[in-house]
Amino acid sequence: MTDSAAERYVRTGLRLGRHVDGIVDAYFGPPELKAEVDGEPQVEPPALVADADRLLGELDDGWLRDQVVGLRTYAGGLAGDPIPYADEVEGCYGVRPSWTEEAVFAAAHERLEDLLSGDGSLAERHKRWEASLLVPAERVEETIGAVIEAARGQTRSLVDLPAGEGVEVEIVRDKPWWAFCEYLGDLRSTISVNVDLPMSAVELLRLAMHETYPGHHTERACKEQTLVRDRGLLEETIVMVPTPQSLVAEGIAVLAAELLLDGDGAAALTSVLHDAGIEVDLAHARAVERALDPCRWAEVNAALMLHERGASATDTQAYLERWGLLNPELAAHLIRFFKQPTSRTYILTYPAGRDLCRSYVGEEPDRFRRLLTEQVRVLDLLSGANERSRAPGRATPDPRADT
Repeated sequence: MTDSAAERYVRTGLRLGRHVDGIVDAYFGPPELKAEVDGEPQVEPPALVADADRLLGELDDGWLRDQVVGLRTYAGGLAGDPIPYADEVEGCYGVRPSWTEEAVFAAAHERLEDLLSGDGSLAERHKRWEASLLVPAERVEETIGAVIEAARGQTRSLVDLPAGEGVEVEIVRDKPWWAFCEYLGDLRSTISVNVDLPMSAVELLRLAMHETYPGHHTERACKEQTLVRDRGLLEETIVMVPTPQSLVAEGIAVLAAELLLDGDGAAALTSVLHDAGIEVDLAHARAVERALDPCRWAEVNAALMLHERGASATDTQAYLERWGLLNPELAAHLIRFFKQPTSRTYILTYPAGRDLCRSYVGEEPDRFRRLLTEQVRVLDLLSGANERSRAPGRATPDPRADT
């Protein structure tokens, strides 16, 4: 019997994952399928490229074909078929990165001048403001656990959480990321939080919601229920990093935090911090974050500098500190992130996913529920953004990612 297209996709993903640890973000499909792949001789990248090409030739336009394009792009790089960095990013995620002029960041800095008053440069004032909100590393685990529980309760107003879902939190160090949601299947996740990096109270709130409720864990648990258990979609049992699936997921997770922090439950979340002995003016903090939003595109510029323009790590870090207003520790951390084989192209997914999901949802909460429970394509996000940009009174979607 010939394998289905979905099974061939899953096999290709699992085979690719044997070459680079972490490319398979999660797998919770049939264990015998993974055992079979693990037990066979390693399939070399050129053969994986050929397998992906054959599958692409048979698939109609749709979500699964988008995913296979991403896998084919990544396998091509492993096979020694280098392509320009922007082409690689576009092939993986369906959105092409482009350079954002520094005037965009300068305008954001001007808005921040009014929000962060005091002596010294804007960078110095921003650094002092962040330092005033730092959560001691030894208090992160308990505090983030309390925030997760509060966010879980609020998430129930956005989507029906499957019975039996849940998360566990662990503290880690020496990782190239700040936090990570490891989806284990069976509606469960482990949330790892890297305490090597300083974390402000607002960042703690945002990170908790990004990784859990109503972010990554919520998406995966809801889709396991609606797409795998209810509809039997095998392709949804594997989560592949270098694919459009990631851009949608990061857009959901960034928007997830915004929905709660800017919603009616914000006061309850602030009270969780207060009970932990952490005081924060959330309204002011969110105003600062909104002013900083455009500066996330400085991180995409930095990746383009490093991978396309031949800039040194030192110059790239200085760029991040100047235009992204990142502290030296976080800027250095991002350089490490840019150099990892699993994340060299990944930085685009945060600002592009954010802008596209934000525009797609607009003022319609049901669209956020759809993002959490349905196979929404990047093309769906682009189409939704374009529709809203043409509607009277709607803001034009952010053009900086060639969307």
